[in-house]
Amino acid sequence: MSQPLREIAFDTETTGLDWSGEDRIIELGAVELINHVATGRTFHERINPRRSVSAKTVEITGITDEMLVDKPFFEDPRIVDAFLEFVGDSTLVAHNAAFDRGFLNAELVRCGRAEVPLERWVDTLEIAKKRHPGAPASLDALCKRYSIGLEARTLHGALLDSQLLAEVYLELRGGRARAFDFSNRDESDGEANFRRAKTRPQPLASPITGEEQAAHAAFVATLGDNPIWARYQG
Repeated sequence: MSQPLREIAFDTETTGLDWSGEDRIIELGAVELINHVATGRTFHERINPRRSVSAKTVEITGITDEMLVDKPFFEDPRIVDAFLEFVGDSTLVAHNAAFDRGFLNAELVRCGRAEVPLERWVDTLEIAKKRHPGAPASLDALCKRYSIGLEARTLHGALLDSQLLAEVYLELRGGRARAFDFSNRDESDGEANFRRAKTRPQPLASPITGEEQAAHAAFVATLGDNPIWARYQG
């Protein structure tokens, strides 16, 4: 039996935009997905970057140097070990994945860990551009397109953005209707597992009493030959 598809919707906040230079990660957020649906398991940590946060980052995220001074460094086991354990060998789903991949892998290399290879990343920005050519493809724009609430997003944050991304990713993969369409004959192995997981192993007992069943059968018998009701009797 195939295993359910596990992925991680992932986002970073950083001191600036240059992952190959001096900029560093200041916040990690991640959301567990099973068959494209969020399970409720999350990872969220802020990180001391050993440098100042840019004015633009403060404007976008509200995260200041003072808020990070007592946080662990990336190489602290509470960050790197806990994050890698949460992710496991799952695919990372990110919006504009090259940005997050560059920062995450740079941090991993600095503390002697293996990079997360390119084939383990899914870029929702690229999916959105192919699905909606010529349309705005920012995370905000996709949330508006799919009627995903942005009320809580007055500032960018790694966990909140990961949660929004998880909802956007589900829509890009076919939407809520597909996730709960148990009759889809073209479903993947992962979707089939999800369907089986939502199906009761044993049907519930009928709440109808024997007396009620007998009364119903007597009524159906008065409807003539081959009544419709008879075709759907168990």
